[in-house]
Amino acid sequence: MRTFSTVPPPRLCLRRLVLRLIVWCLIVVCPAGASAQPVAKPWDAVLIASFNIQVFGESKMSKPQVVDVLAQVVRQFDIVAIQEVRSKNDQIVPSFVQQVNATGGRFHYIVGPREGRTNSKEQYTYIYDTNRIEVDLASPAVFPDPADRLHRPPLCVRFRTRIIPEHMAFTFWLVDTHTDPDEVPQELAALGDVFRGMQAARPDEDDVIMLGDLNAGPPQFQPLAPIPGLAWAVDGVTTNTRGTKTYDNLVFSLPATSEYLGRWGVLDLQQTFGLSQEAALEVSDHNPVWAAFYPAEAQGSQPVALQPTTRR
Repeated sequence: MRTFSTVPPPRLCLRRLVLRLIVWCLIVVCPAGASAQPVAKPWDAVLIASFNIQVFGESKMSKPQVVDVLAQVVRQFDIVAIQEVRSKNDQIVPSFVQQVNATGGRFHYIVGPREGRTNSKEQYTYIYDTNRIEVDLASPAVFPDPADRLHRPPLCVRFRTRIIPEHMAFTFWLVDTHTDPDEVPQELAALGDVFRGMQAARPDEDDVIMLGDLNAGPPQFQPLAPIPGLAWAVDGVTTNTRGTKTYDNLVFSLPATSEYLGRWGVLDLQQTFGLSQEAALEVSDHNPVWAAFYPAEAQGSQPVALQPTTRR
């Protein structure tokens, strides 16, 4: 049996639950796309994001205004899969998570090994809210790539939502990835094999969510077509800070991951934080992207019913 971390969650009063439900209702009626930003974490959804922070290292951490924006971004989500941690300093991520938690949060992190074929190595990272998410402690691993098809093989981790009763919790694999821009078709084909490999990794886990900087938008997803029931969250909007390309996404299989609520967005750094494009580019050349999933395992194609009293 796999072991999940067991950080005891704080209790939420009924008033706070009602307020969160009201906020979630407001989010639902917003049109999807770049303006559909989560305002607060709803009790009946898990918010999963991907963010390429572009050369996230000591230089970026030395700029308080940049770190403040990055921390505010992370606090909005339950899990953030990060690409492009690029530093020889092992304290970059721990120091950043301290900043995220400076307002009283309980976020933790998983950092992968340095990867890449050149001297410029990158690390994948997950930052997650331990009030709402548990990690399968035996699961974190880099996907094997013996044929060297990927510049940076994905970091795969299995998570579980914190709900009561625990046996109803939504469990899922996240596969954090960053393709090489010069080999996108070949790497997407390899990622299709990674996805199917993760589907077969455990007989009791059919939910796989691949997310990250794919350096491609849905029109270029043909190499991923062998994934059964191929679906993706972000479509029809740009995800880079300059507003010219769609690079970032969350990819999954339907109906396997029927917990997907159809809600997604691109958190526009300029619009959200009132930044000039120059200031936003100091934060990253990518905007964060996110999607919402039901926190309980679906029965067949239908989510099971949850009440606010089951929130952790």
